Amino acid sequence: MSVTIYDIAREANVGIGTVSRVLNNSANVTTETRERVITVARKLNYQPHAFAQALARKRSNTLSAIIPFFTNYFFIEVLQGVQETLSTLGYDLIIHGANNQQQVGEYLQRSMRKGRVDGTLLFSLELPENFVAEFAQKKVPLVLVDTFHPQFDSIRVDNAGGATIATEHLLSLGHRNIGMINANLQSAPARERLASFRQTLQQAGVTIPEGNIVNSDEQKNDGFSRESGFRGMMEFLGRGLPVPTAFFVSSDIQAIGVLAALRERNIRVPEDVAIVSFDDVELAKNFDLTTMRQPMFKMGELAVKKMIERIEHPDAPVSSVSFKPGLVIRASCGANKQYVFHEQ
Repeated sequence: MSVTIYDIAREANVGIGTVSRVLNNSANVTTETRERVITVARKLNYQPHAFAQALARKRSNTLSAIIPFFTNYFFIEVLQGVQETLSTLGYDLIIHGANNQQQVGEYLQRSMRKGRVDGTLLFSLELPENFVAEFAQKKVPLVLVDTFHPQFDSIRVDNAGGATIATEHLLSLGHRNIGMINANLQSAPARERLASFRQTLQQAGVTIPEGNIVNSDEQKNDGFSRESGFRGMMEFLGRGLPVPTAFFVSSDIQAIGVLAALRERNIRVPEDVAIVSFDDVELAKNFDLTTMRQPMFKMGELAVKKMIERIEHPDAPVSSVSFKPGLVIRASCGANKQYVFHEQ
């Protein structure tokens, strides 16, 4: 297994930041400490070629990640893939949580300061147009995760394709009165999943009342939360419409709230209402959720690899990778009480 800066820090009895400063020839490190770290790095055979390149190119061996919130299970699992991959490469990660576009701009501005970070991962947030030209002109490495812009590398899931599979699954079970509990439409995944849900029903010749669809108006977490799911289902139940026999819910964490709301009204799942959601986070199997599996860890891993490629080859053509989610069948849809995974 490759030696990382964590191994050097442990052996030299110093912090990871100290090792990073030494390997990048930064100031504020005593001569004694610098010599000890370099001695340990040589002893452990720490990628001397990479070390030399880092010094020559004045790299920080640090990436930044800008994410819209810290509490979403989707990002936790993607970041696990990011962090594990970075640790094997000897890179550190700075995480910024952005609550609004102004903060996104502030963190992007920091990313462009020379020597601060080698590149930035932008998660699920739209890249402000005023930064597009500047990032492209300065060739600042930027990789988009769960979002897209044609001028930058991106790693994302096929939200439309996943919503189609989920809706077709419910149709295949005989459901014709289907509802959707969605997140906030300011989120691109929420918009894409809703559009595909509508289109799939239309292509199947199925018409549903407009009131069957509930879009969250919550700003926090873009509506991808348990509370949003609970309130969304309660809002629907208060509309006085016939309860659909099935719901497509735009995320697992919302579906957990939906289950709580249905339980409060003594509506059984899947006997009365079938549920299919999206993500397949760790909690999904605890609630027997039929869901669309996103390769979250792999997305994080690939985002880092794409970033390193961009750092090494700044003039390479822009690339976009899109994963198609797979259907995980559990009890909530009523199709099968046993676990089944259908990779598309």
